Amino acid sequence: MLEFNFTPFPVIETERLLLRRINNDDANEVFELRSNPETMKFIPRPLVKDTEDALEHIAMMEDKIVTNVGINWGITLKDSSKLLGIIGYYRLQPENYRAEIGYMLAPEYHGKGIIPEAVNRLIRYGFDDLKLHSIEAIIDPENFASEKVLHKCGFVKEAHLKEAEFYDGRFLDKVIYSLLDN
Repeated sequence: MLEFNFTPFPVIETERLLLRRINNDDANEVFELRSNPETMKFIPRPLVKDTEDALEHIAMMEDKIVTNVGINWGITLKDSSKLLGIIGYYRLQPENYRAEIGYMLAPEYHGKGIIPEAVNRLIRYGFDDLKLHSIEAIIDPENFASEKVLHKCGFVKEAHLKEAEFYDGRFLDKVIYSLLDN
């Protein structure tokens, strides 16, 4: 079975991006991301209401890193410390050599290739460093932009689960994509 250790925290670079640890200085950007109905449209979680909620969210992400049960990076451009988005591995399944990748990006940065660049780099990190065998992504079937990213990064549709999650008074479908190490 795999064992994960995110200490020291792995700062990751791509051609344009720096994937770094999120800290309390990012509270305003985390608030902007997680309180924006457009950004959260396909993420069945409550909107954060204030910077205190954002700080609690940052603390939750930090706790997952410290306890080695999940890891999130802040997405920034190399020439700026401003947080543009969040990407990470959630629901680590060490017994199955599998983890779920997830991401969000501020709307003003959509369509610039930032998420595919970050996802492709984290795929390499997942397979090469974490020794995963498979990576999954679970999305809303109406999230066509995320579907396009996953296809671009080599993911394959595994399943469409009908009414698989109950949130905010209604049942939601989920689509599972995966990528195997080869």
